[in-house]
Amino acid sequence: MSFRHSMTCYTEGIRAVAPVKWRGLDGMMSVFWDAEGQSGARAYYLSPDPRIVIFFNDVSSHIRMTNREGGSGQHYRPMTRALYVPAGVPLWTNFTSPHRFSHLDLHLHRDRLLRFLSPSVGTSLALTALRRPVEIQDIGAIEALAGLLVDEVSNPSKHAVYAESLVGSIATGLLDIPEQDSRQANGRLTQAQMNKLIASVDARSDRRLTVAEMAETVGLSESWFANVFKQTTGKTPLQWLIAKRIEQAQRLLTESDLTVAGVAAQLGFTDQAHLTKAFRQIVGETPAAWRRWRQDSSR
Repeated sequence: MSFRHSMTCYTEGIRAVAPVKWRGLDGMMSVFWDAEGQSGARAYYLSPDPRIVIFFNDVSSHIRMTNREGGSGQHYRPMTRALYVPAGVPLWTNFTSPHRFSHLDLHLHRDRLLRFLSPSVGTSLALTALRRPVEIQDIGAIEALAGLLVDEVSNPSKHAVYAESLVGSIATGLLDIPEQDSRQANGRLTQAQMNKLIASVDARSDRRLTVAEMAETVGLSESWFANVFKQTTGKTPLQWLIAKRIEQAQRLLTESDLTVAGVAAQLGFTDQAHLTKAFRQIVGETPAAWRRWRQDSSR
């Protein structure tokens, strides 16, 4: 489904010199402008979504920008070749001399960008990156990627996933994505992260979560989570999770009248045989034998 961005924009003394080219994508909007501004031209932009702007020529000596309303000369700075503007951050621009320019605007739905980044860097670091503005003058490979995207926006020839992947590559090349923090670098989950994970598992009646859901719960990428989880607990996430499910099976066998098949169904096991196999591996006995032993010992 294509994305329709919403942005407040006021311009004065700036005009397009060629038809605007655009393409709506899944959670993204790519817009290519060829325009010119008069000396003294100015503009104001504010978007509820993150935005990337890439210029195809050097505008630093012609366009100034600031994020302060009514900013004085000291608050203005030269416009760079590429910038990432976080959601809700205003931008004012001013032309110091006449200039023709071309640029690519990428309007990105925050959740779409978050879904793109989180599997690789984790939700916590992705959110941090989305809040950090970026301004760079040396855009290197980003310009090449932007050129490919403009070609595809102007004359679509491939599936939309191609253009979307270009947008994703541009975003990851431009965003200031922080390194894993020192606690993660040491390869262990914090107690707070473990508590959050346990609470999330316990909130599920069947005690089932995917590794991706577990990683998202503690704000890590799936691959990094699997690594630090093993360092923290000595078990893989799935080994730990099956142990939690067997603990719940023991409670149900002790505190309820459910049959072994009923316990298996409630905890999401394929069938009674599946539960029995997992139960024996962890407890050393079948569920039925363990239940009889508990009943006999309580008499």
